[in-house]
Amino acid sequence: MSVPPPHGEGVAGDAAIQKSLESAWPADLAADDERTLLAAGRGLLRADATGIGRGAWPALFGDPDHAIAPAFSTARFRIQAAIARSDSNQDKAVVHLVWAGTDRAGTYTDRRISDWYFTRTPRKGASSWTPLPRT
Repeated sequence: MSVPPPHGEGVAGDAAIQKSLESAWPADLAADDERTLLAAGRGLLRADATGIGRGAWPALFGDPDHAIAPAFSTARFRIQAAIARSDSNQDKAVVHLVWAGTDRAGTYTDRRISDWYFTRTPRKGASSWTPLPRT
């Protein structure tokens, strides 16, 4: 397993973090499912941390006109690494994200960790992934 870079390494360390995640947790989802889940997980994290895009998930974030102020600056927010993996069976999944950001007080922290959980929802002729509310 590769060793993650030291805190504060910046963008240069992101590839090592990604490689470390992939080594620790081998892929176990179909490529299409993994791409779909990664896109949704990144969007959910961005919406949660910065407020951008919360309207796409009203069931999770509520009425966008009455939203809580975002905790992190959009200017200094980045996802350092992300993987999507099954969670106990093929109808549940987790997107594991490592990210960096500056909070409203101006404190920058990297290698933050967030997980978003999803369940497969059957639809006519296909299925989709639905994010689960945080508990």
